[in-house]
Amino acid sequence: MPTASEIRQQYIDFFHDKCAHTVVPSSPVVPHDDPTLLFTNAGMNQFKPYFLGTEKPPYPRAVDTQKCIRAGGKHNDLEDVGKDTYHHTFFEMLGNWSFGDYFKAEAIEWAWTLLTDVWRLDPSRLYVTVFAGDPDDGLDADDEAEEIWSRFVPRERISRWGKKDNFWEMGDTGPCGPCSEIHFDSRPDEEREARSGADFVNRDHPDVIEIWNLVFIQFNRSESALTPLPAKHVDTGMGLERVTRVLQGKRSNYDTDLWTPIFDAIRTRTGARPYAGGLDDAVDIAYRVIADHLRCLTVAITDGATPGNDGRGYVLRRILRRAVRMANQALGMREPVLADLVPAVVDSLGDAFPELRTHATRVAGIIRDEEHGFLRTLDRGIELFILAADRAVKDGSTAISGDDAFKLHDTFGFPIDLTQVMAAERGMSVDLADYEQRMEQARDASRKTPTGPGAVSLDLPPDAIARLKFMKAMPTGDEDKYHGRPTSASIRAIWNGTDFVERLVSAGRLERVAIITDRTNFYAEQGGQVGDVGIIRDLDADRSEFHVDDTLASGGYVLHIGRLRSGGLSVDDSVTLTIDHDRRQAIRANHTATHLLNHALRQVVGAEVDQKGSHVDADRLRFDFASPRALDDSEINGVERLVNLAIHQDLGVHARAVPLEHAKAVSGVRAVFGERYPDPVRVVSIGAPVEDLLADPTSERWAEHAIEFCGGTHLASSGEAKKFIIVQETALAAGVRRIFAITGAAALAADAAGKELESRAFHAAQLDDEALVVEFAEITHLVDELTIGAVAKHRVGQLLDKLRERTKRIRKAAAAEARNTVVDQARVLAEGINGRVIVDRILGADKETLRAAMDVIRAKRPDVAAMLLSGDPEESKVAIIAAVPDELVRKGLKAGDWVRQAATICGGGGGGRPEHAEAGGRNIEAIDDAIRAAHDFAENALA
Repeated sequence: MPTASEIRQQYIDFFHDKCAHTVVPSSPVVPHDDPTLLFTNAGMNQFKPYFLGTEKPPYPRAVDTQKCIRAGGKHNDLEDVGKDTYHHTFFEMLGNWSFGDYFKAEAIEWAWTLLTDVWRLDPSRLYVTVFAGDPDDGLDADDEAEEIWSRFVPRERISRWGKKDNFWEMGDTGPCGPCSEIHFDSRPDEEREARSGADFVNRDHPDVIEIWNLVFIQFNRSESALTPLPAKHVDTGMGLERVTRVLQGKRSNYDTDLWTPIFDAIRTRTGARPYAGGLDDAVDIAYRVIADHLRCLTVAITDGATPGNDGRGYVLRRILRRAVRMANQALGMREPVLADLVPAVVDSLGDAFPELRTHATRVAGIIRDEEHGFLRTLDRGIELFILAADRAVKDGSTAISGDDAFKLHDTFGFPIDLTQVMAAERGMSVDLADYEQRMEQARDASRKTPTGPGAVSLDLPPDAIARLKFMKAMPTGDEDKYHGRPTSASIRAIWNGTDFVERLVSAGRLERVAIITDRTNFYAEQGGQVGDVGIIRDLDADRSEFHVDDTLASGGYVLHIGRLRSGGLSVDDSVTLTIDHDRRQAIRANHTATHLLNHALRQVVGAEVDQKGSHVDADRLRFDFASPRALDDSEINGVERLVNLAIHQDLGVHARAVPLEHAKAVSGVRAVFGERYPDPVRVVSIGAPVEDLLADPTSERWAEHAIEFCGGTHLASSGEAKKFIIVQETALAAGVRRIFAITGAAALAADAAGKELESRAFHAAQLDDEALVVEFAEITHLVDELTIGAVAKHRVGQLLDKLRERTKRIRKAAAAEARNTVVDQARVLAEGINGRVIVDRILGADKETLRAAMDVIRAKRPDVAAMLLSGDPEESKVAIIAAVPDELVRKGLKAGDWVRQAATICGGGGGGRPEHAEAGGRNIEAIDDAIRAAHDFAENALA
């Protein structure tokens, strides 16, 4: 009986050795540059640009085993995990691919050969489905596939199915096409003789399951249409978990050697009875859920995802909390256990995916922190759930109310699907409509959709790329992008987001369009670096100007996006392209500094620091990296020191395109895990010529240099960056940190400002009380307003902390003195009252002190209606307070109306009870007018 590892290797060897496919490594389950996906959910995700025609494939055929997660989004198996024997959140997809090379005949023949000749599966147990067509989409039945299959399979074991089962789509948009599924009937012979397996295909029968899907990708689905792709492709997918079950003769995926070692670890850690495979037994369900979810979490966190409150982070948090609840309630575990099981997953999958071994400690730490957090609220949440369920039953309902479900989510962190599972275990449901209404009320994030001029996407869809090729418009030559000098070119196309146009006129209008030229010196946004901006001018007349505000790349074409500012431009016009050189230089400095930062972090923090992402623009650089903790000041200082040393040494920055295999052989070269690099790949080396690296690739000397795969623009030498300052180091997600940094003149200014503030904060302790209060407030304000280094900000903060208590004492003493002065003013006013109404100003009083003054007046003259006003020139605020005795209220003077009259004149508002009211305003200059108006108002009310 073959092991799962052997089956995986046999598949890859068959297509590599027998069918001339290139072996390609799995991409991460966190997709790069594909916002349409939460997770990589199929083997084809990493090849999507090849299917769309936006990138040229480096090989015509490929074979791989792809890590996949289906939990959330269009393809979501989360709800089924644990309930049956064949659904998983994480699984491996074995796949073979053709990029415009072979098509249906070869794909079908090879699939049959592998299954029946190599793996020797019984042909009589195999059933095949083909696409039946769809009139609504204008799609014909796949007669071609059925005819090919009939050479190997009797017609009675071939069936036709509709779009739901036999038209594969990656998501709401993207490549798609008809598919042909292969199903295996593992029922005992007596059951097979009694009834044909054809009756159970696509019927969710646990013993008649799909094992392989052959997808014939012919179309691209946009938001509005289904259009043919420029070339036809093949995408096949076979779940390793399912085919292992078949080849090992098991009736459940969970009975194979992919799962039994993890079950053994669960039993050892929890003391639970051995796994028995029951479909309805709570302990067996817990085994399946915990093992499945732990595999998913281990792989996803390794590949850069982290549990959180949004997007894929929230999906992972839901998965983790489902597993924690199962361990808690079904297995009786009251402490974290999932983190202790990570090594079992790593042992199971680590040979196929070595990155799991590299990150095992970090992954376990993140999972343990999440477990601790949820366990703190789990018991109380379960208590609330029980009360909610009992209350529903008492009220004659079988549904948990939406309000209770929302409380479980909002207060105790219960994902709604966890509440649904717990309800289902009691034979109940959840009022989802009410829950969604409560969630909608609670959401703070506004849903903004781009509207108005310029909102149309200017990306090139596959059909537009195909039209460009039909128009004989060659991909844009961008060799000039690295020197940045003005470049002469010819306009090849003008794209307005929906169609190609021949001419641009009506300069000054708001529409943004994209101009495609035969060559360019503009850098198109990619690899974390923003695109260039600049101007395209008519070469002949120099009267037409097109202002480029962004540059993108799609399908090999560079799109200069912007607006026509003067004149007119047409296809085939000769133009001059000029980039904004100052902005480019700032971007180059920040990009080169990013490489130096990456290198310095590994030297200071350790080799486990892995880049998780970066962004480079003209103002600053952002760098995300794996780390379980924050950097302290000494580490930030150490990183800055190494980067600034490299800047001071004015090292040469060398770049050269190198064959990918040669580049990978260079010791110490850095690349972003999961990023797809071209072949040849551009190598950027700071301080060591690329030729030297290639001459001696294994030399330990290269560890002293920043060497990366990079297609971005860089300085000629590191000294041009002038200065490097880290302005912020913060948490991005569990196990991931983020650095913001600046270079050049901005860094020099930040360095100077930080030193000045630190000096002022240090010397502030020597100031007298009055000067200290002013200086403390000013430094506190400047720390928030100015851009200074993170270490300088921390040091200034520490110095201010030492001064804070003294400043509080000074302010408290001053406030007490001011209060005494105000009370004295009030006492004098009270003694001088002549009549039943007084309206006056109190100097230097805030609202609290004004209340104290009113208390004095009411104590001395309780029969008088009094209003006091005070203004604060520094804050531009007016405080107003009024008190009216009951007798005068009965005669018609109400405090609320009274203060409102005065506040309106001072540009504010307020109100209160008839006996007491307060108000405020912003116009201090109007206090005298308010006093007169308030006095008249009171007299008239009492007349």
